[in-house]
Amino acid sequence: MKLLCLQIAMILLSAVVMLSGCRKEEQVIEEIRSVKTIIVQEMSSGQVRKFSGIVQAAESSALSFEVGGQVEQVLVDIGDQVKKEQVLAVLDKEPYELLMKSAEAELVRARANLTNKKADYEREEAIFKEGAGSKKRLDQARFGYQEAGAGVKYTVSKLNLALRDLRKTTLYAPYDGNIGSRMVEPHMEVTVGQELFEIDAAGDMEVRVDIPETIINRITVNTETKVALSIRPDETVDGVISDVGTMAGAANAFPVKVALRNPPPNIQSGMTAEVTFPLQGQKDQSGYLIPPQAFLASKESGRAFVFVYDSSSSSVRKTVVRLSGVQNNQAIVIEGLTTGDIVVVAGLGFLSDGQRVKLMPEASQFKPEAFQLK
Repeated sequence: MKLLCLQIAMILLSAVVMLSGCRKEEQVIEEIRSVKTIIVQEMSSGQVRKFSGIVQAAESSALSFEVGGQVEQVLVDIGDQVKKEQVLAVLDKEPYELLMKSAEAELVRARANLTNKKADYEREEAIFKEGAGSKKRLDQARFGYQEAGAGVKYTVSKLNLALRDLRKTTLYAPYDGNIGSRMVEPHMEVTVGQELFEIDAAGDMEVRVDIPETIINRITVNTETKVALSIRPDETVDGVISDVGTMAGAANAFPVKVALRNPPPNIQSGMTAEVTFPLQGQKDQSGYLIPPQAFLASKESGRAFVFVYDSSSSSVRKTVVRLSGVQNNQAIVIEGLTTGDIVVVAGLGFLSDGQRVKLMPEASQFKPEAFQLK
């Protein structure tokens, strides 16, 4: 009986030793974690910034009457295509026709007066030459004649002004284009200079962009740009900077115009666009734009950690990088990374320096664009 108990004890002890050995063996098995990465490729050439703007016709005008009155006819509406010299609207002409007729009557009277004054002067001149008249009467006749002549000139000018005002009761299109907006209705009383229509010239289009004062001096006329239109966000249109404003507007931003080369046919004024501006001058630092999930915080201001994959050892290297702000929701790295580095972008909390890892299939190809440090 004692022998049997001893045998059972030996068997149990052997099982415990075997289980303990298995646990120890399991503990030494290294777990190799799969990580998601990006490959930092070569930066885009040059320094660029992107700004949103509004598409507009290269030539656009606000139209108004040069005389006031009641609108009699409105012949076009929003979106209408018009030709140069096409009639857009007409005022009530009657008041101006009456002014014209009044000026014509005054001219007739002024010319009759001139004829009489001329005859008086010629008569006094003849009498004076015969020695029967006086110098005073001759001078008075001459003055009356000259005054009558000035009166004719005045009434002629008055008549011309009345005729001009009558012509201005009709509003014409200054060029071929489209009616962008209409702010007038028939029977409406309008004043001189009151804006009634917005007309966009057919043909050339441009984008107006407001540029911050911090970089306006690095944008120059005739520089080529790339423009992404709202109607075709996946495509770009070539552009060239045509105007750079010299006076700041709201928020100390300067107006800049970018002329579009071969814009799509369905582009219209008021559409939004994003313009990529190359910046002149290369004295400032450039860096990589890296997604924020690639960083671990550092106690040192302006620095952070990333894990860079070392293909020779299949491990990650904890690397300190220097940051310089944020752009387009990505952190700007100006030190610590080079072209071709493979950077881990997920699961950083489970990694340590020197830890062996394996890459998920096909690391993302990430090409950060260059940026401008303010």
